[in-house]
Amino acid sequence: MTTFVRLVELPVDEKDSALRAAVRGDGTVFKLDPSVFAQVPGSPFAYWVSADLRKLFAELPRFENQERFAYSGTSTGDDDRFTRTWWEVASHGSRWRPYTKGGLRSPYYADIPALVDWKSDGIPIEISYAGGRVRKKHFGREALTWPLRGVRFSAQAVPAGCIFGTAGKVALSQKADLPWLLALFNSQAFDKFIAFFAGKVGGVQYEVGLIQNIPVPDVTHATRNKIANLGRRAWSIKRLLDTGSESSHSFALPALLQVRGNDLGVSSIAWFEYVRKIEGELSCAQSEIDARCFELYGLNEADRRAISEGLDSGASDSESEDHAGDDSDETEFAADETSLAAELVSWTVGVAFGRFDVSLATGARPMPSEPEPFDPLPVCSPGILASADGLPLARPPAGYPLTFPENGVLVDDPGHAQDLLTAVRVVFDLVFGVEADRWWNDVAARLDPKGHDLRAWLTNSFFEHHLKRYSKSRRKAPILWQLGTSSGRYSVWLYAHRLTRDSFFQLQNEVVGPKLAHEERQLTSLIENAGGNPSASERKAIAAQEAFVEELRTMLDEVKRVAPLWNPNLDDGVVLTMAPLWRLVPQHKSWQKELKSKWDELAAGKYDWAHVAMHLWPERAVPNCATDRSLAIAHGLEDIFWVEVAAGKWKARTTPLRSVEELVCERSSPAVKAALKSLLDAPTTSGNGRVRGGRRATSAAATVGGSR
Repeated sequence: MTTFVRLVELPVDEKDSALRAAVRGDGTVFKLDPSVFAQVPGSPFAYWVSADLRKLFAELPRFENQERFAYSGTSTGDDDRFTRTWWEVASHGSRWRPYTKGGLRSPYYADIPALVDWKSDGIPIEISYAGGRVRKKHFGREALTWPLRGVRFSAQAVPAGCIFGTAGKVALSQKADLPWLLALFNSQAFDKFIAFFAGKVGGVQYEVGLIQNIPVPDVTHATRNKIANLGRRAWSIKRLLDTGSESSHSFALPALLQVRGNDLGVSSIAWFEYVRKIEGELSCAQSEIDARCFELYGLNEADRRAISEGLDSGASDSESEDHAGDDSDETEFAADETSLAAELVSWTVGVAFGRFDVSLATGARPMPSEPEPFDPLPVCSPGILASADGLPLARPPAGYPLTFPENGVLVDDPGHAQDLLTAVRVVFDLVFGVEADRWWNDVAARLDPKGHDLRAWLTNSFFEHHLKRYSKSRRKAPILWQLGTSSGRYSVWLYAHRLTRDSFFQLQNEVVGPKLAHEERQLTSLIENAGGNPSASERKAIAAQEAFVEELRTMLDEVKRVAPLWNPNLDDGVVLTMAPLWRLVPQHKSWQKELKSKWDELAAGKYDWAHVAMHLWPERAVPNCATDRSLAIAHGLEDIFWVEVAAGKWKARTTPLRSVEELVCERSSPAVKAALKSLLDAPTTSGNGRVRGGRRATSAAATVGGSR
């Protein structure tokens, strides 16, 4: 028998006197045989808990049995190559599959923004990283997942069809058991057993072995159903808060359109009250789940306190979760009136481009029914304008109340037929009707407090807002791109999913070229009207117009450089697809720097798996396919360079079915090569948009009529 004295909770200056008191018999001591520690897997040094509590580990079945177990999936080894966000790629289906990657604490529900490239059943990942050792047996099953580490354990439902990552470990069981296990895994009781088993509170790394050894109580069918219903309710409540996040699979409408109010202020208050109500309902559901799970384990109040008393606090909340996964995929919602206004305008921009369905806001289309927690994720969120088969539409359906640019181009240009602000105002008018003016003025005042000018906010701030909203799982993946002049006086907005290889010829001939010609005429008019002796104000106006024309010439020059080689494929990812456009985003310095870095790496051969690399540098990419089977699969050349000699065993062909030279010639274009040379040789622009060196265009007249 050994005597233990607890001093860990006491201040340092009190420990000495407390120890002396314990020795005299006046303090609290614990006497037990240390061999009883072995009743708990890992033998945690928890001398202060009751014998009944330790026996639970011996008497109750562990989570792991013949029907249920925890499971660690695969790492890609190269997320730049093999992972995307769900809104980023050009196609879904069998190639791109949802991918669990951890995240931060989010009980019951969390969206899964990441996709993994599962082309050829994941073989390229096996070849390039795992050496053929990817464990695929259980991929696609419904499951539970959790963050890699944290201060309190939480689990979320994993829909059918997902691939599991090493940071997004999962628990598998019969599908009928998952709903009640979802509730159990998020209970205080389960978390306290984890802390007891791990020997500390916070900073726990939730590995497979830890979860598999936690005891799970036996339950009757009726009890299981009651707890499952509570877990289902908690999942539904959490998901409701995500229906206002436009980058979520659950998105339906922005927050301000989910509540009733005749202006921004009233609707904001209504939304915050709604959030408090929902959070209160979630708290009530959690309390009932906790109470029922404590009863299932037979834990009294003393046992509940004893589990966590004296355990080391491994880390603070922020310390333990900062690196819990790839990023915070916790449900997001706007926290103030300004954020709510920004989310509303962001949605209207999406509607103006034809991405989101305005019919949900007008009531012409009913809100879709809620899915079940383990249903497969949809290709499109409920808020996206989609066909009956759930795929996004490229043109307005019959009877739709709005038009939108089928080529994915809007401009920041007052008076232009495709002006972005004008298109946004049309959406406001349709949604708010007679109250549109009030809403418009409220939103403009909130987003641009000085000038009350929504155009100014769209020009200067919207892209940064959009970039933040569409950056998850360590990927930056904006799908609305702002190209423009360095001063911001002129911008072209592009919707990534509508772009084709002809898009930049259209920009050259139909958008930027005509704009330059118009502004050159304006400059000529200013000079002629000023005569030979212009006033100070006239000289100022002429200088400003000259600078603007120079910026437009610089922009048009770059559009002309890009046009012959532009061949977008979003399966490469947004950053690589945009990389050739880095000179066209001078307003956003950090984003421009990132695109420039990717462009330099592309040119250096770092991303030869990408379609853009094969398009621009086939003389480098094709030979690499002969030595790297994963690259051959990526470019559809596997059968030409490789042969299967036995089941699952491949080797390079001694003589390819087609020569490297023939394949390179087939994929090479003199026009593309000339454009690539021009793009690589082009001088870097200075901060004011002027080019350091290089021949300047003097007129737009010769460029407007250019063609491919």
